[in-house]
Amino acid sequence: MVSRSYSNLLELASGEPSSLGRLNRRIPSVVTASESGSSSSGPRDRTIIVANQLPIRAHRGPGGNGWTFSWNEDSLLLQLKDAISDQAGRMEFIYVGCLRDEIPLSEQEEVSQILLETFKCVPAFLPPDLLSRFYLGFCKQHLWPLFHYMLPLSAELGGRFDRSLWQAYVSANKIFADKILEVICPDEDFVWVHDYHLMILPTFLRKRFNRVKLGFFLHSPFPSSEIYKTLPAREEILRSLLNSDLIGFHTFDYARHFLSCCSRMLGLTYESNGDILDWNIMAEL
Repeated sequence: MVSRSYSNLLELASGEPSSLGRLNRRIPSVVTASESGSSSSGPRDRTIIVANQLPIRAHRGPGGNGWTFSWNEDSLLLQLKDAISDQAGRMEFIYVGCLRDEIPLSEQEEVSQILLETFKCVPAFLPPDLLSRFYLGFCKQHLWPLFHYMLPLSAELGGRFDRSLWQAYVSANKIFADKILEVICPDEDFVWVHDYHLMILPTFLRKRFNRVKLGFFLHSPFPSSEIYKTLPAREEILRSLLNSDLIGFHTFDYARHFLSCCSRMLGLTYESNGDILDWNIMAEL
């Protein structure tokens, strides 16, 4: 039996109806960046880091033939190893994300092989139209302004919620999930998902591997419930994030806002448990 929230998202991603049931499972822990170092989680041999963009720069070869690649030293993803430096020496990292450059369909297989073998990177190739509606549409027109407390001052400045952009967001997250499935060892790997572009991804991963070790970190603010409730897809996103084992935020206030949204919109209760915030109930997702 799987969650109704997954059923709804699967219908959006595939365009096909689903008759999936419901699932009872424990709610995750919530931590802030300053507290995450106190986690007692044991070392893991491999971490799959998932973000909207790979920490890779792509360059066209001479005469427009072929591609060369190099690490993007400014990428935050490369700095994540420093955060777990005591484990990085014996831990393998795999990166999953998009490239900044559009790769022609005829070259995608070769590029994928090069990136995996040379950089341990798995590129997710989104069709240009889907990429535009996912990133420039839903992420930048809806999520980014909302999470930064930028509500439209008038109908002319804001416009109505576009369900097609939401469907593109779900479909893009499903493509990311499919790429992770190509490389994951579900009983051994830890999957670390990053930022607001991929907030639906935990649902797809949890559906496929119920016991997968899954974390999510939000690199932007999380708004108060008064702001967040204006998002029509608010419950779907909350339920998906709750499919993570651990959810991280930059500050206590952002974590508190998230918990307040879960309480007011999903009817969940929570309590402080030492250095982390932890739910004390079983919830029907």
